[in-house]
Amino acid sequence: MNLAVNARDAMPQGGSLTIRTENYRLHKKDGRISPDLEPGEYVRLMVKDTGKGMSNETVKRIFEPFFTTKELGKGTGLGLSSVYGIVAQSKGGIVVHSEMNAGTTFEILLPRSLRARREAQESLTGAVPRRGSETILLVEDEKDVRDLIEEGLLAQGYHVLVAHNGLEALEIYQSAGDTIDLLLTDVVLPQMSGHELSQMLQQQNPSLKTLYITGYTDTVIMNHGVPGESVNLLQKPFTIGQLMAKLERVLGHVD
Repeated sequence: MNLAVNARDAMPQGGSLTIRTENYRLHKKDGRISPDLEPGEYVRLMVKDTGKGMSNETVKRIFEPFFTTKELGKGTGLGLSSVYGIVAQSKGGIVVHSEMNAGTTFEILLPRSLRARREAQESLTGAVPRRGSETILLVEDEKDVRDLIEEGLLAQGYHVLVAHNGLEALEIYQSAGDTIDLLLTDVVLPQMSGHELSQMLQQQNPSLKTLYITGYTDTVIMNHGVPGESVNLLQKPFTIGQLMAKLERVLGHVD
């Protein structure tokens, strides 16, 4: 979605967006995308636009968190860094081909799963989660992600209080703190990190549980105070089923 939105913005007068997937065998000597990738079977995803393109200097920085070429208020600078984090966490690689006034192509390799479709589906969904009754404070600055999570939580029976950032979450907690059972927060937020928010709330209620969600790599996560191997961490992208299973574990309903 992030790649498609960026392609749209790069073609204000219209153009073509092409998305292509194919199986791809990575050979040992093929270091185009990432010299660290293991040779083997991958799926290649290519997202190509016919937009205004980027300079070499811009291409070198596009995966940096908060770097953006858009006007103030038009972009967070987190879209492509999230893409990079998702690809890296999946043990894949990504490379960008771009020329000024000649369009941009993102080429992504993701390890190919050779498991049977049914086995893969069972791994994603797991057992049917119990219906919840707890109150969850959801803190997520990306509207589409926030709305999707809220909808899933409500459908599963949870009570949900929604905040767009840490300061708003603090205000909500002041009026509803005693009723909140769990803080569900993105790691990287405007104004304060999810970890900072959690620490502030736990000073008022040491028993408050926290579940972090993020699309970033372990290095970025640890820079925000959260251990990359934390059991209370869920990597984006995730299914609603995976979120519910993780919530049950953090709330202590399953081992």
